[in-house]
Parts: sequence; structure tokens; C-alpha cells
Amino acid sequence: MVNSKSKANVTMLKKLLIFTLVMFGFGFALVPFYEKFCEVTGINNLLQADIPGKETQVDTSRWLTVEFDANVRGLPWQFKPLQSSMRIHPGEPVDVMYEIKNTSNREINGQAIPSYSPQLLERHLRKFECFCFTKQTLKPNETRQMPVQFIIEPGLPADMHTVTISYTFFELPGSSNAMNNN
Repeated sequence: MVNSKSKANVTMLKKLLIFTLVMFGFGFALVPFYEKFCEVTGINNLLQADIPGKETQVDTSRWLTVEFDANVRGLPWQFKPLQSSMRIHPGEPVDVMYEIKNTSNREINGQAIPSYSPQLLERHLRKFECFCFTKQTLKPNETRQMPVQFIIEPGLPADMHTVTISYTFFELPGSSNAMNNN
């Protein structure tokens, strides 16, 4: 009886060790899967943050109109670009400011998700600084100006003359809801 119990314990220990190793490997593999998912979808793409040292030639032979858009979903925030559009040369560094205001009486966490039109723009847009890289926390009635710095690479097809960069803020879990429940 003791011998079969001992064998059962050893078998169970082996199974648990294998399961532990598989789960460790799975957890370790999630990081590159997450990075690839973010790269493909354009969500919170932190991989672009290391590009500022890259040399880009400015294509002064053509003009590109960049339109800026701002939206909120389910948040009591006002969000807008400080300029709705600008004309640039592909390859030219661009700085644009967005303004956001929390119009509620509670602190709220939000995250901006970018989208681009045409979608092909995503392959040619290199952001150096963007509020979309991190969570934003706004106190009640706080107003903040946030920069976006980017380059649209000259490789953008020549038949594209107007592109749109849009950001939509969504509320993140963990915002203070205590005031809403009183």
C-alpha cells in the first residue's frame, strides 16, 4: 500500500513539474506575442519609441495635408487637437498639441487608441512622443495639453495627398467611481 502511494506521489510530482515548466514557458512566450499583436493592430505601439535617431530625408518635392481628429468614448472629457490640420513635406518632423479636459468631479484614467486613414499610413508613420503610449490620469476639472511628435516617411505613396491621424480615449478600469455611487 505504501509503495503504490509513493509511486502515485512521484507520478503526481512529475506531472506538476511538467505543468509548471509548460506554464512558465507559456508566460515567457506571451511577451513577444503581445508585442507582435500591438505592432499589427497599432494599439499602444511602444516599439516605435526608439526611432528618433533614425535619419529621414525630407521630400520637399511634394506636400501632404495631415488632418487631426480627437474623440472620447464613455468619458466625461473634452478632447481636441489645437489645430485641425497642417501641410507638411514627407520626412519632416512634426509637433502637434492636443488638449484634454476632465469635465467631471472625479479622477479618471483613460487611454488613447490611435487610428489612421488611409490604413496604409500606419506603415509610414513614426511617432517619437505620444500621449497614446501611456495611461492618462486626469483629476476633476483638470485641463492638460499633450504633444505628439512624428514623421511621415517619404515612402508614403505619391498618390496620397491627405491623411488623417485620429485618437479615441477610452476609460480604463481603476478610475475612482466612489463619487458616482454616493
